[in-house]
Amino acid sequence: MACLVMKFGGTSVGDVERIARVARIVAAERQPGRGLAVVVSAMAGETDRLVKLARAAAGERGNGASGADFDDEYDVVVSSGEQVTTGLLALALRALGVPARSWQNWQIPFRTDGAHGKARISEIVDREIGLSLDSGVVAVVPGFQGVTDENRITTLGRGGSDTSAVALAAALKAERCDIYTDIDGVYTTDPRIVAKARRLDKISYEEMLEMASLGAKVLQTRSVELAFAHRVAVRVLSSFVEPGAPNPGTIVCGEDEIVEKQVVSGVAYSRDEAKVTMLGVEDHPGVAAEIFGLLADSNINVDMIVQSEARQQGRQNIVFTCPDREAARAAEIIEAARDRIGIEETHIRRDVAKVSVIGIGMKSQVGVARTMFAALAQKGINIEAIATSEIKISVLIDASYTELAVRALHTAYGLDAV
Repeated sequence: MACLVMKFGGTSVGDVERIARVARIVAAERQPGRGLAVVVSAMAGETDRLVKLARAAAGERGNGASGADFDDEYDVVVSSGEQVTTGLLALALRALGVPARSWQNWQIPFRTDGAHGKARISEIVDREIGLSLDSGVVAVVPGFQGVTDENRITTLGRGGSDTSAVALAAALKAERCDIYTDIDGVYTTDPRIVAKARRLDKISYEEMLEMASLGAKVLQTRSVELAFAHRVAVRVLSSFVEPGAPNPGTIVCGEDEIVEKQVVSGVAYSRDEAKVTMLGVEDHPGVAAEIFGLLADSNINVDMIVQSEARQQGRQNIVFTCPDREAARAAEIIEAARDRIGIEETHIRRDVAKVSVIGIGMKSQVGVARTMFAALAQKGINIEAIATSEIKISVLIDASYTELAVRALHTAYGLDAV
């Protein structure tokens, strides 16, 4: 049977009234010959409450370094919020006369590795839930979680419900995965900053992946990677539109399905950035490998990297960016190895932001970087670092110019709504 997977986040199921609205949306999607599976998050704020409870019960272990004797039971606690939502939505659907039942992840099951708090899905055994869908019963499934081969509950990390929904859609070979949020689609940039931002009808997997990784909060990065790998069509749309009202959303799909490709499709930004500068680093083979190997071993996510010659012969300067919350730890790691590696000085700058332009049209268009640099120069915005890929250009700038830069670039690439 054909199948549609629908996913609703925490704000969409924030209270019983909103859950009733979700039930009406789901009921409106029922049609003969198509099964419905609905993936839900915990009610808004519930996961944060459960995290606090787990940490309070664990004492020092919960507030300090994590370990197996904390993480596995932590997952048991924080995953319970989604179980409540599945039951409430199943009840709301039944109240509308829609046959529905809740499924917990161990019943399907969603098999994951044992990395508690950040598990990755390895397999979904979908036979039983598939038979239920074929019988016309709506399946309500908790997102964000799974179970190990040892039958221990795991969680996928923040935003993991998007990943759960896409993974289920891939396993069921669903026609599409609809992700309902508090916005009505993917925009060319943040509408709170640029009033003329436009909703995109379609965006490629590659563009959405770049936008998600560069600061856009619409979809979780891992969910886009999964959709890309399994060619699952994903639609982003609003859960606050009444059933029957226009709600086209944005389709995330293959590049070949987009007829008219824009040179630049969107402008993304991230204020969660810090710049770490290492001055006078010894210049010989293996130094960079040792520095970034140490950071990788500590799970610090490094983004932009710029290397240049220092004034002193035999020395180099290295600059990199990382999430602001990880900057202090990165500096500690470097400082601990400073004498062994040969680093004269290390500085951290936190008041920086990353602004990026993304578009599959860049693959065949020249002058994209020039337009970006000219637009920023015209506004007096200095560029501190640059990183590029085939379909994106990112620059690091002073954080105080973030909104000005986003508006200038949005206009420069002709993205403003008419």
